[in-house]
Amino acid sequence: MAYVVAHEVGHHIQNLNGTAEQVQRLRGRISEAEYNKYSVKMELQADFLAGVWANHAQKSNLILDPGDLEEALNAANAIGDDMIQKRSQGYVVPDAFTHGTSAQRMYWFKKGFTTGDINQGDTFNDPSLR
Repeated sequence: MAYVVAHEVGHHIQNLNGTAEQVQRLRGRISEAEYNKYSVKMELQADFLAGVWANHAQKSNLILDPGDLEEALNAANAIGDDMIQKRSQGYVVPDAFTHGTSAQRMYWFKKGFTTGDINQGDTFNDPSLR
């Protein structure tokens, strides 16, 4: 399973259910730092939805190979804002995050994969993401 493809499935779901449009409407109406927080929540929800998709794909088609879940978590870890900033500039600026930390990305993907329940991915109202 390619994590990036699964993540894009998550964004497709957000396009279908209107989440992406709602977040996009905020651009220009709130500060960049505040918009970044919404962007992080949307990206983490896409990670969650990717996990839900992988859960259901596995149950219905058994398409995951041994090691695919570990590969997906490694990819989520590698593309967290904190890891990317640290590699590129040597330090981390949390206010500039647009996708979430590596730990957050892994957590939300794994939560989606473990639960398979689309109703457990409300990142916009999760108290840990305020």
